[in-house]
Amino acid sequence: MNGSSPPLESLPGAAWFARRISATWWYTVIGVLFFEVVVVFVWMTTLVAARFDSPSVLGVGIGGAIWVASTVLSLIDYRNRADAAPRARWAKLFGPLLIAVAFGAVGWALTGSWLFALFPVAQLLVLGEWPRGVRLRVTVAITFVMVCMAVIDSRMTFAPGGALGGLVEAGADWVVVAFFSVALPIMTVSSLWWWDVLNVLDRARVSESRLAATQERLRVATDVHDLQGHHLQVIALQLELAERLSERDPAAALEQLQAARRSVDDARQGTRDLALRFRSVPLRDELANAADLLHAAGLNIETSVDVDADEAPASDLGPVIRETTTNVLRHGGGKRARLSLAKAPNAWRYEISNDRAGSVEKSSEGSGLEGIRRRITEAGGTVEIRRGDNDFTVVVTVPAREDGAR
Repeated sequence: MNGSSPPLESLPGAAWFARRISATWWYTVIGVLFFEVVVVFVWMTTLVAARFDSPSVLGVGIGGAIWVASTVLSLIDYRNRADAAPRARWAKLFGPLLIAVAFGAVGWALTGSWLFALFPVAQLLVLGEWPRGVRLRVTVAITFVMVCMAVIDSRMTFAPGGALGGLVEAGADWVVVAFFSVALPIMTVSSLWWWDVLNVLDRARVSESRLAATQERLRVATDVHDLQGHHLQVIALQLELAERLSERDPAAALEQLQAARRSVDDARQGTRDLALRFRSVPLRDELANAADLLHAAGLNIETSVDVDADEAPASDLGPVIRETTTNVLRHGGGKRARLSLAKAPNAWRYEISNDRAGSVEKSSEGSGLEGIRRRITEAGGTVEIRRGDNDFTVVVTVPAREDGAR
């Protein structure tokens, strides 16, 4: 029995969750970049309304595009921050930080706005690798400083001949540009916080799956140890006693050898009963577990279960349900699946059908289906496999038994 934890990619639905986590990350990146573009655009429109010359507006636009592009590297590094030392992570921000400082300096030179000079640098600072709880304090401090800069800029704006002279006269709203600039670090931190929470939840899900599998292995190992340990101890005593009696009482020694043989048979039967106890799950529960597993993997599930499903031969159909469910998880790649178990005249019919992604090869359903075919053939049943252009169906029929689900 292998006690090691399964690799992440082998866990049920791991590929689906990995795709969802990656999609959420890119939603986060796109959201942050979109807000940065909005801030740059608001500054450009504000300067146009304030009658700044075209070179100044164009300079802000070009500098903003370079700055937004540089933050992509910082965001990607943020996702991979756990793979590098803190010093190395901060070193990766050095280049984007220089671009942010240069963009702020150019903006201040063109517009005279201290808020403009600060917001690109503030955005890069909140993307840094801060210890737990420090990012919040850094964001609050940066926001306070930016509010102060906005107030200073507004006073200079209202003053005759101020740094942004003509802004009010042109009808532009200084509150709008100040709000978007001040809110940029806050919105970025909020988006990254949501990503961090989702990432932690995903890691907790993986850890929970591994812990559940480990606990199940430990439980099985404990039961096997108790069962085999008891029988082996009895067999050892019987053989020892037979050895002592072999010379003075051969008949008694033979009785002990026969008793040891019976103990071996009891141990074998006990092991088989233990294995059967773990395998013999009612088929209704097997189908419910399969549906839950496929649903957790992101598939839309439809089930149809006969009211007398627990009377079906679980020893034959139980492994089939588990194997075909695993086959859908590993090789399906689609969005929906259907499971059904119905009573036919003198037989039980199990069917599982799923759609397949276009990139899935028709020959990639896995070798487990051959094992299903052998098992069902030995049980006197039949297996039908239908490979359509966009769907895959397995139909298994087994004879009904009087002993029901045993």
